[in-house]
Amino acid sequence: MSLFFRKARLLSHLLRGAWTVAMRFPRATPEKRHALNRAWSLRMLELCGLQLVVHNDAARLDAGALVVSNHISWIDIYVINAWRPTPFVSKAEVRSWPLIGWFAQNLDTVFIEREKRSEARRIMQELAERLQRGELMCVFPEGTTTDGLGLKPFHSNMFQAPVTACTPVQPICIMYEDAQGRQSLAPAYIDDLSLKDSLDAMLKSGPLTAHVYVGDALEPGDDRRKLAARAQEAVGVALETMRSQGQNVAERA
Repeated sequence: MSLFFRKARLLSHLLRGAWTVAMRFPRATPEKRHALNRAWSLRMLELCGLQLVVHNDAARLDAGALVVSNHISWIDIYVINAWRPTPFVSKAEVRSWPLIGWFAQNLDTVFIEREKRSEARRIMQELAERLQRGELMCVFPEGTTTDGLGLKPFHSNMFQAPVTACTPVQPICIMYEDAQGRQSLAPAYIDDLSLKDSLDAMLKSGPLTAHVYVGDALEPGDDRRKLAARAQEAVGVALETMRSQGQNVAERA
């Protein structure tokens, strides 16, 4: 199938998703919105050539927890929503992305302008309130994307929310693997890559598997820095666990 045709199918899927959010979400129950979001995200992965595999899903929390993950690509959001639909904290510029930004706004995303210190306090308070109401929220505490081979330090600011709310943290780890069982760099949205370049690399790379390792819940304690360090350690251990089951690292397509 040509690259052009695959992109056309993706665009059609995005438009169907926009119709669903605009027309069906307002009348749907939370459970129905959850099911629609998950089904749409699974199809999004399929159209991008990705299969989802979840490890240790028995540890999954379904309410009142801050989900924290490593961050490799824009597709991570759909990987997580295909596992368990969850509102995200996202950088403010995502709001201006065509279609994707509109989806984010209508799926309860919390946007943050990182250069404003007051924003961090506001977001932390909003997160704490939503966690106390029993909601799940997801953040990428590295604050940027990486190639997925390692982790950048976890910023501790957002970890104040579960400390304040006295709610657990659910660490998860994402890893992409090619058809030969090697860790793939193709989905990585890093350096000077455009969204188009990232999508092209992923579509050209052949079938990929998106692995999600669900870590055991972490009690918040009373120190956000210690909590961030514990979460980073848990995600790092999960990455090494999944990597040890594969082979070498594939080159970027």
